[in-house]
Amino acid sequence: MFSFVTMQKENVFSLSSLIRKSGIFLFPMYIILFFFLTSCEKKQKEAFFEKDILWYDHPAKKWEEALPLGNGRLGIMVFGKTSNERIQLNDDSMWPGDDGWDEPEGNEKDLEQIRELLFQGKNAEADKLLVEKFSCKKIVRSHQTIGDLYIDFQHDSISDYRLELDIGRAVVTVIYRSGGALVTEEAFVSHPARAVIIRFASEAKNGLNGKIRLTRPEDDGFPTTTTTTEGSNLLVMRGEVTQRDAVFNSESAPILHGVKFETLLRVKNQGGEVFTEEDYLVLKNVKEAIFYLVSNTSYYFDDYPAENRKNMEAVEKKDFEILKREHIADYRKYYSRVVFWLGGPNPDTLPTDERIQRVKDGALDTGLETLLFQFGRYLLISSSRPGTNPANLQGLWNPYIKAPWNADYHLNINLQMNYWPADVTNLGELNEPLFDYIDKLIENGKQTAQKNFGCRGAFIPHASDLWVPTWLRAPTAYWGASFGAGGWLVRHYWDHFLFTGDTVFLRERAFPAIYEVAQFYSDWLIEDPRDGTLISAPSTSPENRFIGPEGKPVAACLGSAMDQQVIAEVFVIVFFIC
Repeated sequence: MFSFVTMQKENVFSLSSLIRKSGIFLFPMYIILFFFLTSCEKKQKEAFFEKDILWYDHPAKKWEEALPLGNGRLGIMVFGKTSNERIQLNDDSMWPGDDGWDEPEGNEKDLEQIRELLFQGKNAEADKLLVEKFSCKKIVRSHQTIGDLYIDFQHDSISDYRLELDIGRAVVTVIYRSGGALVTEEAFVSHPARAVIIRFASEAKNGLNGKIRLTRPEDDGFPTTTTTTEGSNLLVMRGEVTQRDAVFNSESAPILHGVKFETLLRVKNQGGEVFTEEDYLVLKNVKEAIFYLVSNTSYYFDDYPAENRKNMEAVEKKDFEILKREHIADYRKYYSRVVFWLGGPNPDTLPTDERIQRVKDGALDTGLETLLFQFGRYLLISSSRPGTNPANLQGLWNPYIKAPWNADYHLNINLQMNYWPADVTNLGELNEPLFDYIDKLIENGKQTAQKNFGCRGAFIPHASDLWVPTWLRAPTAYWGASFGAGGWLVRHYWDHFLFTGDTVFLRERAFPAIYEVAQFYSDWLIEDPRDGTLISAPSTSPENRFIGPEGKPVAACLGSAMDQQVIAEVFVIVFFIC
């Protein structure tokens, strides 16, 4: 059942119709009843959202088990450890620099040769030449972590442990007893405050005691940051993103410059004291400690240290509960738009990992299915907001200097998948980072289209990164020689228009982008001499191969079903618009 809320509104309007038809003047009573039903609706919605919780009876043992929080640009992973708590930190702009890597050498003559090989049934040779002439082959240039916040509490004799992520409020809570004394941790990443806020509290006689550190992994053995302290309670980490083991065109290409960043952590305490050492803070007998963490980069701000100081000054003036209330209100303006309920069992008294295992063993848990639906919305809200970069392969959360698949933007399905939930689950504004990114791809893709293929319009490859290059990148045609990504991406403009009916958006933003991709395909298609149809050539189905005429597994072909369908759809969209 979708949207319990809509059902409630229909009941109110039916009552209104009944009163009007009766001719009885019940205006004051109607107003009272309207607000009563509206209040009930709000309470019932809140009741649904209160069940949107992932919880566990043990801390995360590895990074993949930690709980994600984010405000679109900043993200953290909370482990909930009782000894040496780890909170891993991310910013979506943490990338090594753009070294001016350029398009490969391929041109129109090479393209004609590849097409001729395909018509001759020499698909393996076509694969080889396609990679040799048109691909920059293996690339290593990765999104990277800010680093980690460690709090060395060394609590022991743990009991009554609970770690939870409330996706209805975007708050992580850790509760346990250490030696019988209650310890709590509460964390969120505020979009209004542009900050990470964490509160620790202990009922133990000697309070909270431990060391607070900011660290970052080394880059191929080289330090990447310096950490210092200022005053009595400020920890400062500064650095620059590098990639010493970077690879371009399957050859070593170290990147020794990149996005610069600064991370500030201030701790305010109740009871006890906070004092500084050379590169860490110390808590001693503190009853409550509130951590304010801000971080900014040179990608977003020329004077990012000044931006940090401004953010810190604003956030530390506010009470924790006010910051949390403002954060929840901001988050809920997106999250609370959809209530989704399937009915059936919802054993939320069990830890989430146990519920997942029960489903694997054959149990029915429709509550877990609805939780998964909302968790997808939660992740998009947390990793994509207007003004940020789009959600990458890992959304926002990445603990590595060299992430799997570079944690970049895979354009042949993965980026699209990240944003499939946007319009259909009432999160249309969150498309903005995607559209901003596609607009950049379109602009850069015009150069690649002309230089490599002699085509008008814009070419978009299967993958790109923060610097938005549009050349092919792969040591194999099997997964890298993709030509359908552009058409699939611009479909998002059209879908957004269908949901919103925004003709200004269609005219001023969607159609110009769709047109550039359509123009590329109109030049790219060739006539098949076998039957006179128009085909995409060369063409592949990403991450798919077949046994070619020579008996070898090959990728390149004439008019793969995927390319033909994507390209046809682009032309149909243009036809409807025009």
